Amino acid sequence: MTPSRTTSRIASRATIATVSAAVLATTALTAAPATAQAAPAESAPSSGVPSVKFVDIKGDGGITLKANVFTPAGADGSRRYPVIVLPTSWAMPQVEYMVQAKKLADAGYVVVGYNSRGFWQSGGEIETAGPQDIADASKVIDWALAHTPADPHRIGMGGVSYGAGISLLASAFDKRIKAVAALSGWGDLIGSIYSGRTQHLQAAAMLGGAGALTGRPSPELKSVLKDFLTSNLAKEKDMIAWGKKRSPATYLDKINANGAAIMLGNAWGDSLFPPNQYADFYEKLKGPKRLEFRPGDHATAEATGLFGLPNDTWTNTKRWFDHYLKGADNGINRESPVLLKSRSTGAYEGYKSWKDVPSAHRKIELDGSRRINTNWDSGADGGLIFLSSMLDQFFRLPPMASMPLLPRSLAAVWQSERYESGQRVRGTTRLHTTLTSTAESGTAIAYLYDVGPLGLGKLVTHAPYTFHGKTPGKPFGVDLDLFATAYDVPAGHHLAVVVDTVDPLYIEHNPSGAKLTFSSPAGDPSYVSVPVRD
Repeated sequence: MTPSRTTSRIASRATIATVSAAVLATTALTAAPATAQAAPAESAPSSGVPSVKFVDIKGDGGITLKANVFTPAGADGSRRYPVIVLPTSWAMPQVEYMVQAKKLADAGYVVVGYNSRGFWQSGGEIETAGPQDIADASKVIDWALAHTPADPHRIGMGGVSYGAGISLLASAFDKRIKAVAALSGWGDLIGSIYSGRTQHLQAAAMLGGAGALTGRPSPELKSVLKDFLTSNLAKEKDMIAWGKKRSPATYLDKINANGAAIMLGNAWGDSLFPPNQYADFYEKLKGPKRLEFRPGDHATAEATGLFGLPNDTWTNTKRWFDHYLKGADNGINRESPVLLKSRSTGAYEGYKSWKDVPSAHRKIELDGSRRINTNWDSGADGGLIFLSSMLDQFFRLPPMASMPLLPRSLAAVWQSERYESGQRVRGTTRLHTTLTSTAESGTAIAYLYDVGPLGLGKLVTHAPYTFHGKTPGKPFGVDLDLFATAYDVPAGHHLAVVVDTVDPLYIEHNPSGAKLTFSSPAGDPSYVSVPVRD
């Protein structure tokens, strides 16, 4: 099936916007450490100052990986140091971690940061965390053990985004890795950019555009992206298999058997890797583990740390490595392993597990019947990649919509009662309904809004849902998990559930003229279950 004309127009605009965002993001994130590129190939160590070298490391298949190596000050070969390997993020140059690498070297670590294959000056093609990327990680560890005073019994890996994914995957295949810090990464690649069986348009366009600008995409990656963005359902199974091969969740048994201590960090509004898939992955880990969620979008929770500014994520990353690679009794192993930061208050909350986050649920009945037209944007949407969640992170301004002004012919709307006390939404909101379509394929996007006295709604969470192969006119059940969040609804406000069919974040599959009807049969009532912390 091919996307509708509306989808094609949205795709064109979104592709231009997201590729531009990728260029701007790359420029911004590399600006601070860029002076390191002007450093000589080797800086002679001085008293109290770590040494740094820019080196070539032979990766899998003999390609060259461009890398930099920080060695603690005073290292003279008489002792071994714990080593941390940092693969770069997607489209980022090898200087990405220079600031943090120096801090870690100051603390007594050998740190090797390397440019992932296919990007910038490293050789090979972009394999998207495929087997060759995993093999590269082990080759870098081999090199560190042979050429630096690295301790073979104290090896850690970490990184942001792409570096996080490669680190988790490597921990399944290299038993030498004892600790991992995976920041803004993924556990399930398909569950990230194809959640609800819906293509995350802006996310995929950003990744594809940034990869083409800064590296050499492999023929396989080009083919997968083309099939993905053109909605080639004939290749859906192949695409899913490609994604599973690159998902740490596929190798959970190996990760658990190897027993590395794993810390996961992510943002509530991550446009590339939504928090649900990381929380699900975390719950299935059996070794030492930690999960941290903060406000923001993809990699924005860690970004200030790359500039050397105070950053809670990087502070806890160092504490994690200190405990599990150095044996430091810093208490991180005794803290509540799930750490959440509210989007509304900025306050931290600790929990024993992800399932313990909500203590109750508020049910919103989706009563009656709502029939809506497709292919038109109602005004309710999830915003724009990066921009919207960053506005929420820094200014607490999420995407907004006026409930009274939403056209009921384009958006189904249900509203809760007014809450006398504040409601702390914590965790994953779930929707259950019965849907009838006039076409065999379609897309719906569900939103949960915090609505004030004047009817202005602030987006709490949302998620897309796509179906194919349904019998027109025949009802079917829908169960959808919205993206997890931590948001405080003020006293005197109420919640609203909105469902429409167009969102610039996603590719939609509604044929021209199709209609969707949401109903609530007596034997199977429709509802939204909102997790709250009393």
